[in-house]
Amino acid sequence: MQHRSPAAATASSGPVAAAASAAMAAPGVGGVEPAVTLDQVPRWSDPDQRLYAPSSSSAAAAGGVEAGEGGGSEPAASAFLSFSDPLTGDDGGGVSAGGRGGASRFPVDHEINSRIYLWRGHPWNLEVDAVVNSTNESLDESHSSPGLHAAAGSGLAEECSTLGGCRTGMAKMTNAYDLPARKVIHTVGPKYAVKYHTAAENALSHCYRSCLELLIENGLESIAMGCIYTEAKNYPREPAAHVAIRTVRRFLEKQKSKIAGVVFCTVSSSDTEIYKRLLPLYFPRDRQEEEIAVSKLPADVGDENGETVIDERKIRIRPLPAGATDRAATTAPIDLPFDSGLASKRSSFKLDSYLDPSFMSLIKDPDLRRKEQWEKSAQAQKGFNYAKLLGYGDLACPSLSAAEEYSLHSRYLAKANSLNLSEIAEMKIIYRGGVDSEGRPVMVVVGAHFLLRCLDLERFVLHVVKEFEPLIQKPYSIVYFHSAASLQPQPDLGFMKRLQQILGRKHQRNLHAIYVLHPTLGLRTAILAMQMFVDGEVWKKVVYVDRLVHLFRYVPREQLTIPDFVFQHDLEVNGGRGLIVDPRTKHIYQRPSG
Repeated sequence: MQHRSPAAATASSGPVAAAASAAMAAPGVGGVEPAVTLDQVPRWSDPDQRLYAPSSSSAAAAGGVEAGEGGGSEPAASAFLSFSDPLTGDDGGGVSAGGRGGASRFPVDHEINSRIYLWRGHPWNLEVDAVVNSTNESLDESHSSPGLHAAAGSGLAEECSTLGGCRTGMAKMTNAYDLPARKVIHTVGPKYAVKYHTAAENALSHCYRSCLELLIENGLESIAMGCIYTEAKNYPREPAAHVAIRTVRRFLEKQKSKIAGVVFCTVSSSDTEIYKRLLPLYFPRDRQEEEIAVSKLPADVGDENGETVIDERKIRIRPLPAGATDRAATTAPIDLPFDSGLASKRSSFKLDSYLDPSFMSLIKDPDLRRKEQWEKSAQAQKGFNYAKLLGYGDLACPSLSAAEEYSLHSRYLAKANSLNLSEIAEMKIIYRGGVDSEGRPVMVVVGAHFLLRCLDLERFVLHVVKEFEPLIQKPYSIVYFHSAASLQPQPDLGFMKRLQQILGRKHQRNLHAIYVLHPTLGLRTAILAMQMFVDGEVWKKVVYVDRLVHLFRYVPREQLTIPDFVFQHDLEVNGGRGLIVDPRTKHIYQRPSG
């Protein structure tokens, strides 16, 4: 290694302490941060890298590295279980390896694990062979990883200007100049769009693979890489982390003898927690983590390179039938005089074996699968015709698997985060409340504000996904004011079923109760239909509340912002018997007896 700094060379307080001090050091004006060598960075396989729910965050706050110093003696998997994986609808705890069936797709490999490092800090502070710079096609300094050019000096920008740019998914190498590393590998991450999710995922995977291939081609052995995506490119953080980690894993399975270390670098607490939670899925350190990962890994983990496989682009040919291979293997060559007729017979026999129908038959192609899906959907639609005749809408949309629901939710969430939905928020159809009587967060829904005639339903769904996302991560409640809502047209059950699929199974599992205030007979009938046709697990959690004062048994008054017409409606419906409403504070009191 070159450029080893005196500060790093003379560090005598131990590797973890030296790494922590380097990570915590703030860049001084005109000064240079001390370099950190690879042997000072904690390995993923080190015992003190194990996750402990109570201590990992405190260790990160105290030292700036994800070493988990001062951890207890619990098994590593117990903390791993405490993080639920959003890619599955299953609970993390207590799932055996047989939960999804089949062998582990990422078995324990201690040799690979010894080459993986997790570092909280900028890559260019590390003394490694190469650091990765996430940039744009022009290799502009203004679009590069923040701080890298300032640390490397002006020579880096000058050399980048001579490279002629770089295509998305590819990588180019330059000298590192004033950095402690030897080289800088520049790569261009993709822009994320929901419509082109698979293309973006594979382009991002190619970024990581191109960097690793360039490392080996130049005879280098260690590399530090940050997250190759930016907020400006709208790539969701957690799906990007899955792509990064699984691509590195697949590459090391083939080239581990040529690479000494791969350092995943994070600069934010959110990225750090994501990597700490996902690394055990692809780099399990013991049998227990491997078994847990079997049930928590997403359905699609890509091909042998970590890229997503597209069925339509597969060459769908079955292997040779057993008979043909047996005949080819057992038939001994016969030394006979050359005869054209015999030669043609031999070739035709061999050709016939290869033209066997069992060999030539293709697996079911995507068009045929789509046709079958349409037929199933049509049959489901016929089965639910009676629901449609009752005015409940079209309930024929097919059910989705856990992986499909996660993908659908991710696409909607990414799109919602990229749009300005303030006009939907101003309608106050849904908004956050406080907490219920047991401390669960509350989402408030006002039925009378749902003006179907002047509402863009697609943008409304995006707003719902965005607002609900912080709540559905843990148990929560919904308060629905149906007061005066019967005067407005309501969405049908088909819309409700689709919305529930978009919110996903985590919403279904963590929803504690739906408190419905001032329900009408029509609403009760509609909810009964939803229990029958949409999802009984969710809609059986409905709690009907006829009087506003009774709602406060479940959610304290001070935890709710209640529209004025709800008070008025409650007085009109219930006659205000035994109640006093303070016109200024809108508090409701029991009328004193006597």
